[in-house]
Amino acid sequence: MLMRPTVATIHLDRLRKNVQWIRAQLNPHVKMMAVVKADAYGHGAHQVAEAALEAGAEFLGVALVEEGMALRRQGIRAPILVLGQVPMNQVAEAIAYDLDMVVFDPLTFDQAVQAGQFLHKPVKIHLKVDTGMGRIGLWPDHFDRVWIERLRNPAIIFQGLMTHFANADAREERGTKEQVQRFLDVIEMCRENGLEPPFVHAANSAAALKMPGTQFNLVRIGIAMYGLEAYAPMPTDLKPVLELTSQVVFIKTVDEGFAVGYGSTYITEKPMKIVTVPVGYADGYRRGLSNRAQVLIRGRRYPVIGRISMDQLTVGMGIDDPVAIGDPVVLIGEQGGESISADDLARLLDTIGYEIVSGLSPRIPRVYGN
Repeated sequence: MLMRPTVATIHLDRLRKNVQWIRAQLNPHVKMMAVVKADAYGHGAHQVAEAALEAGAEFLGVALVEEGMALRRQGIRAPILVLGQVPMNQVAEAIAYDLDMVVFDPLTFDQAVQAGQFLHKPVKIHLKVDTGMGRIGLWPDHFDRVWIERLRNPAIIFQGLMTHFANADAREERGTKEQVQRFLDVIEMCRENGLEPPFVHAANSAAALKMPGTQFNLVRIGIAMYGLEAYAPMPTDLKPVLELTSQVVFIKTVDEGFAVGYGSTYITEKPMKIVTVPVGYADGYRRGLSNRAQVLIRGRRYPVIGRISMDQLTVGMGIDDPVAIGDPVVLIGEQGGESISADDLARLLDTIGYEIVSGLSPRIPRVYGN
């Protein structure tokens, strides 16, 4: 079946180069986890996982057991860590599919031990400590003799000790440094009791690149791998991996005073061309971008006018501006020396680039370029 004109092109060559550049910034002993949760932030988990591993990543990170299971079914054999809470009814599946688990509460720990014994399989756990994020994780002062004895249980493999930073992308590093100190206290307590897991990890993209002292021996790289802003200003060596493009499907000329779209939120101030593009909020191109965003046509910027509909949007052009049906329209990407990034769209919505790319609908075909 032929594809619709609106497509997301995923440049895997750029992703590989991003991974290689990031690896070059890491301390020599540090390994890299490529975070491919949420379908690799909308880029396609299987394809991105393979490309990242080829480029030098050693681990993969997902949010859900289902995401890890899907990668295993697609032939991925690299270590996969489920970064989120593993529901009790999925613990056995996580073990059966050889997924590393984040553990931070006694009930899940006990369930993992029982399931591993029943399946006759090792249970690889990463103990998560909450040093200041306020989400899942064991409070540092709750890491006591009972937990030390749990981690000595021969039915489990204490694979990792981890935490997560709340403000690694901020200019002010004090909060992150305080979290690091709390984490170091737990690391030291482990060592004093003969517990030294193979992997100690805390750094996301921002921390890994801005604060090398947070790298420990494993970093979790997500947004930077996709060439989007982990913090500002981001290194120019990292290139956006995803482009979102469509086509002009209809052109009409209107007079001054014409009301465009639902709610008539845009009134033309002079005669102009209105171009229809077949992409809308059901595709993940957010309705909040109405009368705010721009697109690229023939290398020039043009405004999105009127409300974005579920399946279409309209673009305003000068009466004499050249355009033809079938002309490419760039919503995210580059054309003729101009560029629009997911981060640009995010700023218009007071959000982050993560939300823009991970929110692109599955009904947009993904096309992969090597």
